[in-house]
Amino acid sequence: MPELTWLHTTQAFAESWGAEEILDWSLHRFDRQIAMASGFGIEGIVLIDMAVQLRPDIRVFTLDTGLLFPETYELMEKIERRYGIEVERLKPALTVAEQERQHGPALWLCTPDRCCYMRKVEPLRAKLSTLGAWITAIRRDQTPDRAQAQKVEWDAKFGLVKINPLCDWTSGMVWDYVRKHRLPYNRLHDQGYPSIGCTPCTRPVAIGEDPRSGRWANFVKTECGLHQRVPPEGIVPVL
Repeated sequence: MPELTWLHTTQAFAESWGAEEILDWSLHRFDRQIAMASGFGIEGIVLIDMAVQLRPDIRVFTLDTGLLFPETYELMEKIERRYGIEVERLKPALTVAEQERQHGPALWLCTPDRCCYMRKVEPLRAKLSTLGAWITAIRRDQTPDRAQAQKVEWDAKFGLVKINPLCDWTSGMVWDYVRKHRLPYNRLHDQGYPSIGCTPCTRPVAIGEDPRSGRWANFVKTECGLHQRVPPEGIVPVL
């Protein structure tokens, strides 16, 4: 399939590139058709810091579910002031109150996948439909779905190129970068929250627990649906 040639060739080279090289290449390759998604976890802060050095006007967006921790909103504002950027806040079609009226109270307790779909996946899909590529801060060692992530890949779920500059980094590497560059981060990380999502679905973890065990506790769920992999379908367009 000739349409895949450019992607396969790039993937082969990209796996040997460092995070800054991946960012530099992608920002030039896609120009104004690329944006960075950030949940303002520790990895996301690292990527924003790297990207701003390459493109001060980097476009960053976040999924504002209306259920984020106050500390997360506080960090967003701090990042905006530090780097002089404006984070685009993508909101779901329904407010939390409207969702409760239509689907019952605390949907996240009975059908968390449905809640994540409405509050995260749908707004993300709408945003990505306007782009040619998106940048994420996922790492391969975080979840089974992320284990096969490549630095440059085709996102069959959303129909565009996906850039994962930190996918081969470890948690230790991320924290080393944060300390070296004295970057701000979510205060909840110091309170036992290695992974931070929505308030009803995130709890602190004990020493020795899996870092993702604090997300959707009591459910067999490790992803909100943004990074679940699906088999490629159709023809990848030439970009």
